[in-house]
Amino acid sequence: MSEHNPTDTQVEPAADYESALDTEQSDAKSNITITEAAQGYLADLLSKQDTDGIGVRIFVEHPGTPRAECCMAYNQPGEEDSADLKFSYDDFSAFIEAASVPYLEDAVIDYNKDRFGGQLTFRAPNSKVPKVGADASVEERINYVLQSEINPSLAAHGGDVQLLELIDEEGVGLTAVLKFGGGCQGCSAVDMTLRQGVEVQLKQQIPELTQVIDETDHTRTENAYYK
Repeated sequence: MSEHNPTDTQVEPAADYESALDTEQSDAKSNITITEAAQGYLADLLSKQDTDGIGVRIFVEHPGTPRAECCMAYNQPGEEDSADLKFSYDDFSAFIEAASVPYLEDAVIDYNKDRFGGQLTFRAPNSKVPKVGADASVEERINYVLQSEINPSLAAHGGDVQLLELIDEEGVGLTAVLKFGGGCQGCSAVDMTLRQGVEVQLKQQIPELTQVIDETDHTRTENAYYK
């Protein structure tokens, strides 16, 4: 069965939101592929919901990080965001979250039948690749520094670090909450790594940060590089 690439379908802003899109958003492109087999499976699934106009929304949680997860959810009529890209298929519409578009480059959604029924697969090779541009958020910039500059150095000791969350607290400022893994978890030198390495580098490149804290459970030392 041949694949059907959404770039060959009608791409338009989400219904009733045209006036809310600026030029950059309306020119956004996505090369995500939903194969004909996947389209058929999704159309059948949506038809069972007894809701006229129901579609699917596609997005990435924690994009550009090792925790990236590709997601698909029902999109009830009117739930689409003004910035979403809309792909119109024969029996349903798919809405792509604008912020997830760069991380869904070359993504493929497919459906494979097997003796147990079948399985919907979602492959997105770029979902965990950090990306940063002139309009990147603080979170995206932190992830970019962690994945492209800090983690390659920590990997020499079998370790890594990831951003758990950003907290903007009045009187304190913007705090990056980190978690160490691998050889850095439980390592006796991790505090020095944090204060003299990770924190210094993040603050130099992301001046909005006021502090960096570690929420790793360092009582677990089985994989620690230094004990």
